[in-house]
Amino acid sequence: MGSVTLRGVRKLFGSLEVIKGIDLTVDDGELVVFVGPSGCGKSTLLRMIAGLEDVDYGDVLIDDVDVTDMAPARRGVAMVFQNYALYPHMNAYDNMAYGLRRAGLPRAEVDQRVRRAAGMLQIDHLLDRQPKAMSGGQRQRVAIGRAIVRDPKVFLFDEPLSNLDAALRIETRAQIAALHRELRATMIFVTHDQVEAMTLADRIVVLNAGRIEQMGTPREVYHNPANIFVAGFIGAPAMNLIPARILARERRTLSLGLGDAVEPVVVNGDFGGAVGDTVTLGVRPEQVRVADNGLLADVVLAEHLGGETILHLRLADRPLILRAQGDLDIVTGAQVPVTLDLGGACLFDAEGITLRRPSAG
Repeated sequence: MGSVTLRGVRKLFGSLEVIKGIDLTVDDGELVVFVGPSGCGKSTLLRMIAGLEDVDYGDVLIDDVDVTDMAPARRGVAMVFQNYALYPHMNAYDNMAYGLRRAGLPRAEVDQRVRRAAGMLQIDHLLDRQPKAMSGGQRQRVAIGRAIVRDPKVFLFDEPLSNLDAALRIETRAQIAALHRELRATMIFVTHDQVEAMTLADRIVVLNAGRIEQMGTPREVYHNPANIFVAGFIGAPAMNLIPARILARERRTLSLGLGDAVEPVVVNGDFGGAVGDTVTLGVRPEQVRVADNGLLADVVLAEHLGGETILHLRLADRPLILRAQGDLDIVTGAQVPVTLDLGGACLFDAEGITLRRPSAG
């Protein structure tokens, strides 16, 4: 397999710069997920690695070989698209075998590669079917199989699960994770779905407006967001972001004012900031707890999901989200006493940059 290195990569469409100087290394055998909102540049960046978009500035290296100006077919990559891109008149076998046949591989080797990939993806029984006779999930597995048979240095996935229903997304996601473990392949996966990113990635690259906001393991990015953008984007539901002011500090302890209607709170840790500074307190929904001695909050919406309950609250005229394990006997319109567990809280300065990164979990 192979590593991928981007050095100062930029992309312009006319006067609009959509990729703004990306430096990144994906290690051999690593599964890296590009995640971010629509329009952040993640698919464009993937297509630049594949050679489907020109690089205006910077370099792309695969296995330490500069492929910036190399044709896509010579880069040793295989791409799986969102829309499957199967030949409608060919059955699954022929779709998977087509590229190998064009490359002139012997018939026996083509057959061996196709059947091995089909076995890995559990689509042996579909090899005689045309795409119109398959479900979306089956078609996507054929598309993945077509990539596997090429034995590429790098697999590139461009939102491959976005056209599938919820159950198929989970099933196919698990298959991609198993495939990565079995092949020990280098994979780059693009998604806007943070759950996919958190469950699949060895490392996550959070993109925003053509720039990298943060790179790290899922746990690092979740527990130690570099800024308010990452804190608000990673996590479902997102982190609660509460405006505050530093009232006092003593060694490793800060007293924060959250407004006249709420008592000051105390957070411990190696935080920066000075007394009087405006800051934002970040608290994950699972760090908001129902407690007998807590502050009363109004339940705007109660979502009972069976295994967990999500409460959308209003506390001192501010929105607050609580996530708890189990099915809480709390309904929309009720009042509930809550407290904040600030042991893993984040704090951001007036520019939205973290003042401290608490240790993961």
